[in-house]
Amino acid sequence: MGTGKSVSSSTFSAGGCDWRIDLYPDGVDENKSAYVSAFLYFVSGTADAAAVVVVPKPKLHQDLTDMLKSGEGADVTFSVGDQLFPAHRCILAARSMVFRAELFGAMKEKDAHCIKIQDMEPAVFEALLHFVYTDSMPDDCDDTDSLPDDCDDNAAVNIVAIQHLLVAADRYGLDRLRLLCEAKLCRDIDVQTAATTLALAEQHQCTRLRGACIGFIASRDVLGAVMETDGFKHLITSCPAIMKEILDKVAAVWSNK
Repeated sequence: MGTGKSVSSSTFSAGGCDWRIDLYPDGVDENKSAYVSAFLYFVSGTADAAAVVVVPKPKLHQDLTDMLKSGEGADVTFSVGDQLFPAHRCILAARSMVFRAELFGAMKEKDAHCIKIQDMEPAVFEALLHFVYTDSMPDDCDDTDSLPDDCDDNAAVNIVAIQHLLVAADRYGLDRLRLLCEAKLCRDIDVQTAATTLALAEQHQCTRLRGACIGFIASRDVLGAVMETDGFKHLITSCPAIMKEILDKVAAVWSNK
C-alpha cells in the first residue's frame, strides 16, 4: 500500500463514545516503514463517558493494621509482661498453625480469652502481631528507641531485637517472618553480635545465617576481636562443636591468602 497510507475502520461505539481505528500496513512514516502502525481515534462522545476509572491501590494490610490498633471486634487478649494485646482469633489461626492449636485445637488454653505469653518482650510480641496482620515487619524495627535494650551498645540494640523476633517467629511457625529476620541479620553481622547471632542460627537451624556468621568470624583480623566478646563465651558453652568448624574455615581462608 505504501508508507503513510492507511485503511480506516468503520466507526464503532465503546464506553458511550464513538471510535475508529486507522491501520498503516507499511508504517505511518519512513522511520517506521518496517512496522505496522495502528491508531485509535476518538470520534465523538462526552468527556465524562470517556473518563478513565482509577482503581485505588489495595489497602487490606492497612485495614487490618487499623483493626489491630483499635482492638475493635477482638475476642482474645494476650498478656505479655505488663502489657495487654487484644487480637482476633480467626486471623491468628489463619496465619499460624501454633496459634490455631492454642486457640482452637487440642492445645487450647483453659482461659482462652486471656492468654499469658512467657519469655517474650512486649515490643517483640507487638512486632509479631504486626506481621501476622500485615505480612510485613514494622517500620520501627529500625528504631532503636522502641526495641528491647538488653545490651549496652545502642548500635546493637536493633540487632538484638531482630534476634528476639526471629526466635518468636520460629516459636509460632511464621516461616516468612523468620526468613526476613534471618536476611536482615545476615546483612548486619559485626564483631559484637557475630557470636550471639551464630549461636541463634545454630539453635534455630538457620542455615544461611549460620554460614554467613562463620564466614564473617573466619575473615582476616576478625576472629581475635570476636573471641573477646561475651557472646563468644556463650557460643562456646552452648555450641562447643562449632569451634572446630570455625577453625577449619579460618584455616581454609588463610591457606588461600
